[in-house]
Amino acid sequence: MSGITIEGTYNARWATPGPESTPWLARAAALDEVGDAGRAQLAELGISLVLDLREDGELAANTEPRHGVPVAHVALYRLPDGPPASGSLEQVYGFLLTERGAALTEAVAAIADSGGPVLVHCTAGKDRTGLVVALALLAAGHDEAHVVADYALSTGVVRDRREQIAVETLRPMGLDADAHAASLRLHLDSPAEAMLHALRTVSALGGAEAYLIRHGLRAEQLQALRRTLGRPSDD
Repeated sequence: MSGITIEGTYNARWATPGPESTPWLARAAALDEVGDAGRAQLAELGISLVLDLREDGELAANTEPRHGVPVAHVALYRLPDGPPASGSLEQVYGFLLTERGAALTEAVAAIADSGGPVLVHCTAGKDRTGLVVALALLAAGHDEAHVVADYALSTGVVRDRREQIAVETLRPMGLDADAHAASLRLHLDSPAEAMLHALRTVSALGGAEAYLIRHGLRAEQLQALRRTLGRPSDD
């Protein structure tokens, strides 16, 4: 779980070193502000695919990414009004896991099919990114402690960058104190207990491997995850 620097974004790190300490899966916040320096850093890191989990309405209109890396776009929420602006982390993660299994699996499959290192991002790189990375790591054989520790690294970084944005987003909603606190947590934090709650949901749904296969992940894609994200093939 090594931090990396990409100028023009934040919350960037490797989620796992991969076999023989070769990094393969990176995560970050959105790359919209990445320019020439960040482009060079992505090239140096060997990133061969950017997996963008944002909704269509979150993408900059008629603007091609400047980072120069091929992009796979897999929207997860697929709601009329875009990502939820209020509510709890647990509610949002529960919705995605129970109602958007096919989209989550499509994202994990893109990681499996990549011929080189992948960088996954959404807006802040903590929630949608966190769930997709968690499922990929679990399917590859990493334990829950690793998944939770990686997820929890986002909290301070995201809060420093987005607290004022979150406050302004919630201001007109007229939420009561408890709902406001839960919604600020949704926007800004990645507490271990939220990911543990998500992992309990995954377990109740049969575990990561069965969950992904049920939603369309192929056996060879599962083996690719195990090979590239750090667990040897069972062949």
